[in-house]
Amino acid sequence: MRTIIHSGLVIDPANNIQKIADVVINNDKIELVGNASGISIDNEIDASGLVVCPGFVDLHTHLREPGFTKKETIQTGSLAAVAGGFTSICCMPNTNPPIDSELVVSYIKNKALEAGFCDVYPIGAITKNQEGKQLCNYLSLKDAGCVAFSDDGKPVFDPNLLYTALVYTKDIGTVFALHEEELAFSKDGVINDGKVAFELGLKGIPNISESIMIARDIEILRAVSQAHLHICHVSTKESVELLKNAKKEGLHITFEVTPHHLALTEDEVYNYNTYAKVNPPLRSKEDLDMIKNAFKQDLVDAIATDHAPHELDTKNVPIQEASFGISGLETAFGVVNTYLVKQNIISLQKAIELLTIKPAKVFGLDAGTLSEGSFANIVLLDVNKQWVVDTNEFKSKGKNTPFNNKTLVGSVEQTIYKGKIVYRR
Repeated sequence: MRTIIHSGLVIDPANNIQKIADVVINNDKIELVGNASGISIDNEIDASGLVVCPGFVDLHTHLREPGFTKKETIQTGSLAAVAGGFTSICCMPNTNPPIDSELVVSYIKNKALEAGFCDVYPIGAITKNQEGKQLCNYLSLKDAGCVAFSDDGKPVFDPNLLYTALVYTKDIGTVFALHEEELAFSKDGVINDGKVAFELGLKGIPNISESIMIARDIEILRAVSQAHLHICHVSTKESVELLKNAKKEGLHITFEVTPHHLALTEDEVYNYNTYAKVNPPLRSKEDLDMIKNAFKQDLVDAIATDHAPHELDTKNVPIQEASFGISGLETAFGVVNTYLVKQNIISLQKAIELLTIKPAKVFGLDAGTLSEGSFANIVLLDVNKQWVVDTNEFKSKGKNTPFNNKTLVGSVEQTIYKGKIVYRR
């Protein structure tokens, strides 16, 4: 069964392609990117006026299952992913039980196969039960299918524990994705430690709570130079500077930025807006400007959603009691296109690169490309279409987003996974 996607602007940063071309799908694989004249075709997709690019890759998704299925399930999270153009998502281990055993990895992989909407890659826990006391068996978890390791939601408090993990795994290509937070500074904090926290009378989370941990872990990485650290959801100007210098030094360190941290500031929390409560918090305009400058300098390795769905009961409470987190899969491209591309911070091709091949390379995933012979994981985008975010239309169970009712530019029109249309706007 052959399908042709014709008349679209094909952008595939992995192969340095940006041109009007045909994409031919043969069953579940890409057969041709170029001129399809003379090839017999069974189905046609007219992509006139649209961008055709690889399915997006998210390094940081919370699917909540097992354990917290009121917030999200692997099926609803996968549906949300393809509605956002993501055909590959990496799920964080703070489930119940955590992803610290081969049994849980197997459960997630089987559930993802049953859903059949996108590739789901488990991220294993760094420590057993995410308690920060005992290291997991990384080799067995990697063999079971884990693509990286993280205690996300919790930092690795014990520096010797992280050092030992890096030493033991430096030769097996393990990536440690770190949530950087020193609770001595951030404990009981609600929003960014700045003008809004002062005016609202809330305890703030200062920049140093993030940057001091990044500085510590850069020192640990220097001592185990073959290792690879990936820093999650970077939000402060100090963090960017530390990571810039570490990269210049040649250390194997990568980092991601979320759509909400590249678009919004602490001002979003005025009126005690719990839907903008997230960890790390939305920061100051100065921090936001530095984040955007990091994109201009090509320092950022991936745009990752940190999709954190919650039931609304945990948000419709006083802000001090509200859960941290933003549901981010379904707004990601619109936010990136609106706040980076349309503001001329980066090109459309660079934005697609940061959503496809660059994150795929960070975790060593076979994804993010339209190479002939690869799985036909493809997204069709209308980069000029304006739309208003309406959480009633979300596929995710999580309706918790500060972008609700905001106008974004750039929409996901169709998502194709292994040759089948799994989402159509």
